[in-house]
Amino acid sequence: MKFIGKLLISLLLILLLLIVLIYMLLQTTWGAGWLGRQLTRHSGYQVSLGNINHRWTQFSEIQLDNVNLGKKGALPTLVAKRVVAELGTQQLTDPWHVNRLQLQDGTLNLDPAAPAWPLQADTLQLNGMAVHAPHGEWRLNGQNVNAGISPWRPQAGYPLGRQARFQLSARSLTLNGVPAQNVLVQGEINNQALTLDNLGADLYQGELTGTARRATDGSWQVDSLWMSNVRLQSDKTLHDFLRQVFSVPKITLRRADLIDARMEGRNWAFNDLDLTLRDMTFQDGDWSAQDGSLSFNASDLINGGVHLTDTLANMTFSPQGVEIRQFSGRWELGLLRTSGRWRRQEHRLALDELMIAGLEYTLPANWRASWLQSLPPWLASVSVERLSANRNLIIDITPAFPFQITALDVTGRQLVLARDHQWGVWSGSMTLNGSDATFNKTDVRQPSLTLDATGDTLNISELSAFTGEGLLEATAAVSQRPARDFTLSLNGRAVAANVLHNWGWPTLPLTGNVNLKLQLRGQMTAAAPLKPSLNGTLQAQNTTGQTLNQTLRHGDVTATPEP
Repeated sequence: MKFIGKLLISLLLILLLLIVLIYMLLQTTWGAGWLGRQLTRHSGYQVSLGNINHRWTQFSEIQLDNVNLGKKGALPTLVAKRVVAELGTQQLTDPWHVNRLQLQDGTLNLDPAAPAWPLQADTLQLNGMAVHAPHGEWRLNGQNVNAGISPWRPQAGYPLGRQARFQLSARSLTLNGVPAQNVLVQGEINNQALTLDNLGADLYQGELTGTARRATDGSWQVDSLWMSNVRLQSDKTLHDFLRQVFSVPKITLRRADLIDARMEGRNWAFNDLDLTLRDMTFQDGDWSAQDGSLSFNASDLINGGVHLTDTLANMTFSPQGVEIRQFSGRWELGLLRTSGRWRRQEHRLALDELMIAGLEYTLPANWRASWLQSLPPWLASVSVERLSANRNLIIDITPAFPFQITALDVTGRQLVLARDHQWGVWSGSMTLNGSDATFNKTDVRQPSLTLDATGDTLNISELSAFTGEGLLEATAAVSQRPARDFTLSLNGRAVAANVLHNWGWPTLPLTGNVNLKLQLRGQMTAAAPLKPSLNGTLQAQNTTGQTLNQTLRHGDVTATPEP
């Protein structure tokens, strides 16, 4: 019996010696390499270990150096200078679960579609790691990332687990193509739901802070978002840029503030923009609100050929539409001010007032074609209850018929300026007066026009201007139907004989000043030339008593001089 006891003790000592020997060998470079090769040979992973360290003073921790781990034939999932695993009693029943797993100074490549790691931890720590996730809904690239995730229980499609608290900081992080620096995020994962209790970052040379929640259906609710000193440049148009910003399935903004922002894209720019947006929801390129509001001011707003300065706006949003409480700004050296509302159901913009003062505007070369183009689907009609314009300068440099009106004053009442998505003067009354004007090289003084519009006809009850030593007066009527039939009655007293020449009438064989009477009718159809539709008569008499009668048929003039 003594022999058996001594044998057992010897075997135990030998076993203990072997354990100690293996323990010591594993902490050598050869032992770590051998263990990595064995794990690679007997698993689906490619494992490489540089060193294994263990200290009796920190009995529960194992330190692995120069770790390379990944699926065979794939990009390594983990490359780290050091990995620290803190073990516990749970290893007795669950050997793949550790109390704490720390990854330090390396790279972590995540793929939501890849099988989950068998390893789990009560806490996962990242120290100075680079994190890459180029696939899936969250395309991420982070540098110098420090993070803590508790608990960490990865599953297929959930590399961070289904339920966990987390906090993350990164020197730089790019998420879905948006770069940021000095990022700090704290929040919670709950299956597909995500809560961001604290979000901060340096974004586009500015600062961002906020809190937000994502629901299980992918929609977002942003409780607060504050951005300041943003300096953004984009290669997209304004429409494409805004569509990208609100590209999530649904986003609700409880409050969003943009302070001192400067943004620039293709044919658009905002300078010194301050904006506050409250209680708005954006989804599928549209918006909705129960009691939303938007207020902003900017030194410059540029979109295409429109450049507004010193702009100020306050609007409220409801299911019925948009209430424009205040909008003002400077455009082409002039001052604009308006208020009114846009009705969602009718797609109708109804302005209570529109004031324009001090404008100096050169009409674009295609303004006539733009006037005939249909308005977008969201704008079916435009009405102005009160229109006033003071001291404006309007210039048209079209070679065919240039004109300029100086010190133009306009008053209007109950105007309908767009109907069925088409610009026009469809209803209301308007009076226009100027100090001087030039129409195709013919100068006039104090031009004046008064018109009244109904659904069928545009009536010009007064049209007058002084020219040279005389006066021109006219009345006209224009049909609002597609053919645009019109009639014109023009009288001139003591005007130059060829005052009408620059406006298309042939030269008259008269000299000096004349009295004339012109009766004209035709069609201003958009798709057809004007001249072939013109018919009328002209009577003229000069100071010597010489008279002239001319007849206009389909744009051609015949004349019969009288003694």
